[in-house]
Amino acid sequence: MTATLIIAAVGAKAFYLLMIWLASAIAASELSSRKGYGEKWGLGTGLLLSAIGVIVWLIVPARPESRWAQRRRRNSRAAAS
Repeated sequence: MTATLIIAAVGAKAFYLLMIWLASAIAASELSSRKGYGEKWGLGTGLLLSAIGVIVWLIVPARPESRWAQRRRRNSRAAAS
């Protein structure tokens, strides 16, 4: 009986860690896509580095014609007027 409870507890923890891993891969993929580098680079970074991959893509500068840079320019123009 106790062996079953221990295995179930490990399974739940593994499930939550899997969900965190997949969520960080999705977030890194979306960030890299918005910054103009494509989804594959972010997906690879998110899968290999897990939550650190999201932090990496927050630090990486956006390309000049990316959605990220365009939105930043629109917001700065709106704030100036």
